Amino acid sequence: MKRLIAGVVLGVGLTAMAHGAGDPAAGEQNAAVCAGCHGQGGGKPVMAVYPKLTGLGEKYLFNQLVDIKSGDRSVPEMTGLLSAMSEQDMRDLAAYYNSQDMVVGQANPDLVEQGAALYRGGNMATGVPACAGCHNPKGIGNEPAGYPALGGQNAEYITKQLQAYRAGERATTANAGIMADVASKLTDAEIEAVANYVSGLN
Repeated sequence: MKRLIAGVVLGVGLTAMAHGAGDPAAGEQNAAVCAGCHGQGGGKPVMAVYPKLTGLGEKYLFNQLVDIKSGDRSVPEMTGLLSAMSEQDMRDLAAYYNSQDMVVGQANPDLVEQGAALYRGGNMATGVPACAGCHNPKGIGNEPAGYPALGGQNAEYITKQLQAYRAGERATTANAGIMADVASKLTDAEIEAVANYVSGLN
């Protein structure tokens, strides 16, 4: 019986390790290098075009770190910053930032109505799906699918990324390919409106 219990405990432990769950406490130790751009705790970037890292989803954050480290996603400002980090280091970092609360911004009131309509209903005339379908009506994302939480993110950052998707600069993964297709159908005005709406979504 003791062997059976020990086997179960060991099996559960090995399963957890196989999934590579991140340790937020360990991740905090590696977060100092990120604070220069993303702010203490990752929620108050020094520039609005830098993303808030808080609460985006552990899977999404980890996948982005992997892509940036490998060069599949080009972020010149992060060149070399991840070079010494192991896969577990990046999982820990993702877990740390995901455990932090998102600081919600203030949406531009002149763009809220248009942004809300696009986020919640898309644009049937041009084939743009509702953002809420993947990113949740409340903007909290879909962790199992690796879709990030968007609510509270800087409007300037969302605008920059949608433009990058539209230009084909972020289309290296299946999820990025989905976003590239969606963004290709968005006008500049729609991008501005939905980015502003998202910034105040909570």
